[in-house]
Amino acid sequence: MDYKFLIYISYSYSIPIGKPLEQELLRLGHSVRWFADQDEGKEKLLSEQGALHTIDEAVAYRPHIVLTATDSVAHFLSGIKVQIFHGFPANKRKGTDQFRIRGFFDLYCTQGPSSTVPFKKQQKKYPHFEVVETGWSKVDPLFPIENNETEKPTILIASTFTKDYSIALKDEVMEELVRLSKLDKWKFNIVLHPKLDPAVHAKIKALQNENFVYHDTTDLIPLFKKANILFADTTSAIIEFLLQHKPVVTFRNNMPGPYLVDVTEVSDIEKEITRALTNPPELIKHIEEFAAFSHPYHDGQSSRRVIDATITFLHSNKSHLKKKPYNLIRKYKMRKRLQYHGPVFQHDTIIDSLDQK
Repeated sequence: MDYKFLIYISYSYSIPIGKPLEQELLRLGHSVRWFADQDEGKEKLLSEQGALHTIDEAVAYRPHIVLTATDSVAHFLSGIKVQIFHGFPANKRKGTDQFRIRGFFDLYCTQGPSSTVPFKKQQKKYPHFEVVETGWSKVDPLFPIENNETEKPTILIASTFTKDYSIALKDEVMEELVRLSKLDKWKFNIVLHPKLDPAVHAKIKALQNENFVYHDTTDLIPLFKKANILFADTTSAIIEFLLQHKPVVTFRNNMPGPYLVDVTEVSDIEKEITRALTNPPELIKHIEEFAAFSHPYHDGQSSRRVIDATITFLHSNKSHLKKKPYNLIRKYKMRKRLQYHGPVFQHDTIIDSLDQK
């Protein structure tokens, strides 16, 4: 049976999350389209063959399943709404904000115990959705893990957009990294979050030299594979990188743990990078434990598990689930943002027609 899937994003950094899903869906013979509800995401999707460019096109597509890499979704679209996440829990905010239930989703496809356990707990309080642990589609291309040998030790620099944490906004940190690159001991590749101001991207790009190279991309996995270690702040890319069991040096991370080498002073950056490049056994042990807690799947088949889980849920008996909250303010804001004033499409009739086939 063929199903219509819609991959729903806001920003371009979610495209690498949807790509492995798209490839698997097409391989299985299903229909797949893309939609972005923010201008930056729309612009990046212009080159995608399956992109729907207006909300009216997305509504008319009438998907059976909406795979959502955002915190909210256009509730008036047909089909079940599935949360597939736009990042790992990065501890940018202390507390449970990152596990907030906003009342939009029917199913949460979690990445591993670090996300499954909190959402299962939330499910008991808000029993209008299901939780299935599938792994995360974005990291499928990371596996199997490859150890690429490079002429010089290679350090990937990744910066978040959050003002309080972003190393791209800390001149003293950037100056030190450029200084280290000129010693000709190490090669640095740097990527910045697309939400950072274009002026910041331009400023960092201007710092380039033979050993300090700026990459304008949201597809980080090829850079992960080339890097010996990561230097970062408080970005969810840290967890993605740690799945390779490689060290990460952070600068004033919000919630550092034993699986990170956290630096609080610029003067210590060189020393701690040097130490991390030796792969200290105790550090690697903590990294392996944390990686298993975050994402215990190493087979590169998380996209398939997401697809199987959503189709199973689509046809399952949902009588035990409570109705989703009315969510009137959030729904009004979504309609206003997308300038859509049409009806809400119910997916019950679509499911009934599928079950009759």
